[in-house]
Amino acid sequence: HPHYVVKDALALVVFMIVFAGFVFFTPNIMGHSDNYIQANPLVTPEHIVPEWYFLPFYAILRAIPDKLGGVMAMGGAIVILCFLPWLDTSKVRSAKYRPLYKQFFWIFITNFILLGYLGSQPAEGLFVLISRIATIYYFAHFLIILPLLGFIEKTKPLPKSISEPVLNDAERAAKAAAT
Repeated sequence: HPHYVVKDALALVVFMIVFAGFVFFTPNIMGHSDNYIQANPLVTPEHIVPEWYFLPFYAILRAIPDKLGGVMAMGGAIVILCFLPWLDTSKVRSAKYRPLYKQFFWIFITNFILLGYLGSQPAEGLFVLISRIATIYYFAHFLIILPLLGFIEKTKPLPKSISEPVLNDAERAAKAAAT
């Protein structure tokens, strides 16, 4: 018990030192340069963007031309994550044994980063078209691809037990002889 407390306390102190460095020496490192333009109440800024962690959902919001539809799609993009355990129909949950799922996972991550980039761009021309396609793929990944992968994917064989991959041959023979 004391070892874990001291170890965790040391990690906490190191984290707090790094955190204090950001807070006191570079507080605006993740800020947007538009925050330093003097405000003019008579002129609306041309391009207002949210913080970086909201950009993919902002792109989904702007991809739908109808305001209510955009808000519903943005909310649905977050709510659909709550249903993820039921949407993944595969018996094997680990991506280590699912090669096809790995490929679709990295395509989804690329799509999500693309949505983040598109959320920071002006809502005009080609950016809107690409964000609509990326939004369709975002929902298709959860509602179409994940359920189908559980049925069509051939998974790699699972180990018989947790200890089997780490035991050497002598230990396996001793364990088999004991049983």
